[in-house]
Amino acid sequence: MSWLAPRTLTARSLAGQFLVFQVLVVAVVLGAVAAVSVAQSTQEFREVRGQRMIAVAENLASTPIVRERYADPVASMVLAPDVDRAVALSGARLVEISGPDGVVRASSDPARVGRQVDFGPSLVVRGRAWAGDVDVAQDGTGVHSLIGQVPILSIDGAVLAVVSVSEPYPSTWQLLGGAGERLLVYLGLGAALGVLTSWLLSRRIKRHTRGLEVAEIAGLADHREALLHSIREGVVAVNTDGVITLLNDSAQELLGLEADAVGRHLDAVDLDPAVSAFLLSGDEGRDVVITTSTRVLALNRRAASTRGKRIGTVTTMRDSTELASMQGQLSSHKSVTDTLRAQTHEFANQLHTISGLVQLGEYDAVRSLVGTLTRRRAEISDAVTRHVSDPAVAALLIAKTSLAAESGVALEIDEDSHLAALDPALATDVITVLGNLIDNAVDVSEGSGRAVVRVAVNDGDGLTISVADSGPGVPDDMRESIFARGITSKPEVPGGRGIGLALVRLVSTQLGGSVRVSDGSVGGAVFDVRLPSQVSTGAAADA
Repeated sequence: MSWLAPRTLTARSLAGQFLVFQVLVVAVVLGAVAAVSVAQSTQEFREVRGQRMIAVAENLASTPIVRERYADPVASMVLAPDVDRAVALSGARLVEISGPDGVVRASSDPARVGRQVDFGPSLVVRGRAWAGDVDVAQDGTGVHSLIGQVPILSIDGAVLAVVSVSEPYPSTWQLLGGAGERLLVYLGLGAALGVLTSWLLSRRIKRHTRGLEVAEIAGLADHREALLHSIREGVVAVNTDGVITLLNDSAQELLGLEADAVGRHLDAVDLDPAVSAFLLSGDEGRDVVITTSTRVLALNRRAASTRGKRIGTVTTMRDSTELASMQGQLSSHKSVTDTLRAQTHEFANQLHTISGLVQLGEYDAVRSLVGTLTRRRAEISDAVTRHVSDPAVAALLIAKTSLAAESGVALEIDEDSHLAALDPALATDVITVLGNLIDNAVDVSEGSGRAVVRVAVNDGDGLTISVADSGPGVPDDMRESIFARGITSKPEVPGGRGIGLALVRLVSTQLGGSVRVSDGSVGGAVFDVRLPSQVSTGAAADA
């Protein structure tokens, strides 16, 4: 991992960061639970104890002795038993009896007698009972307390005195403890379990990330993307469900796909059927050459697995179009060589015959044989050149006629054929197409009942080439796959088969045309190649 930045000792690991984050989350959750619990307990204390304070104050205010002696100069001593009893019954911290002017006349805290109190927002001076929050001064400090106040009224409704019963708010810990008998235990257990779970989860993350940190994982991803998209070979990864999981730039170009093909099933993208079938097949570990409509691709498929579990396949591909074209040219040269060999063999036999006749003195027979051979050669040349004006194509047909005859197959030119002179580049492509179709037709026709191959070439409406054979024909289920490299309807022979028809489709497609196969009228197969009119028109204009 030399391309990754080295770790620093002070940098916290990914697992450590996750642990701290989780602990913080647990702490926040526990704090929120505690806050809600405290708020609920405070609200409950205010509602329940507030009513209790008012009830105690009302009870004390209604006591006859309080109503009679509240204004007595020694009221603090006379009413002390009743005040202390109110404290004992209510559990309040402070019980006081004050005058309307706020001066304390009796109190459970004798030190407060004679002090001035501020009723604040209380409505008790208006003759109404009131409960609320106040700060009660005790021991030199203000204690936030809940207080209930009830007025002592005269017959005419005037406020004679005020009875106050107050109790300090409990502390946060007291509120938490009062919220539930085991709330603190539950919070502690929750915190412990949260920390433990966070620690285990951080360990699991560290194990699954192979101990890599965030920067290293990002570096690996960037490095992987750079490698995959910069190599010349195409790379396609497909998972076990047939969904494309990876597609680099070269593969997109070779297969004619867009980047959005990633994540889609092979059947849902515009992919050549032969390539799609290969990607879904079980072929692994060997090179397979497939010809699409525009390219010749060499593919190799390997299984991909992790920790012993198969996760899909990875297919690499190379563009072999130029190589296939060169092979087609070599095939054409081989065809010419075979033709010359056949003609050499034929001429050798004829020369031996002439030599023997000369030695025997049969000069009339020599003249007759030479005349017959000349006429036969002239007939073959005339049968071709009468319909085909392009010299390269005509030479090919003449040579193929002799080569087919050596195999016992008659090569016939359709009487309606017509081909004007072509541009040299187009003539080369036509020779490739026509030569491969004729070779294929001769091979399948050899040994048939009436071994014949019929060729039709016409440049009237575009450029059409038709080659019919007397062979067994092409099965319906092979009429598309037969044009893929390595696919053939013929028996296997040394050197392999299938390249000829692949080149025919490749060349035809590159010229903007098409090729198809159908059944012949008297058996065998018919291969029809159609090229657009601008091809032949442009060639004729150049000529």
